[in-house]
Amino acid sequence: MQNDVAQDFKAAFRRYPTGVAVISAAGPVGLTASSVASVSADPPALSYSVMGSPSARAILEAPSFVVNLLGPGSVALARAFAGPGGPRFTPDQGWELLPTGEPVLTTALASLRCTPLDLVPVGTSTVVIAQVHDVLLGDATGHLVYHDRAYIETHQQ
Repeated sequence: MQNDVAQDFKAAFRRYPTGVAVISAAGPVGLTASSVASVSADPPALSYSVMGSPSARAILEAPSFVVNLLGPGSVALARAFAGPGGPRFTPDQGWELLPTGEPVLTTALASLRCTPLDLVPVGTSTVVIAQVHDVLLGDATGHLVYHDRAYIETHQQ
């Protein structure tokens, strides 16, 4: 019975479109996430969850990180950071270092520099709740959405 709930849970969230982000930290290290959510506007805070990959463990240990919200034109980047072996932090991807040492994606819709407030273990994942210290707004060019295991791009007119 429990396995049926787990499978149905996965199927339910495949039907629910989400935004796409690359979370980056000094090292450099990064991963693709589709679980980023706003938690509070005052103080500014967000959350996301990660599983136990080497990149996730490095980000969980980092004193600060950047949540880079992706827009159209970033599908290859999202795929590169979604699993092992993809090209990461290459010059043509548009990365720069912040004065605080974290990589930031210059083509992101927005980049939010954060520090963790709390790490909550849940099953095989960890939910990160983080305070946002800086926001860098990029061009509002459209959207990149992850839905039913596919990336969907929309462009603003």
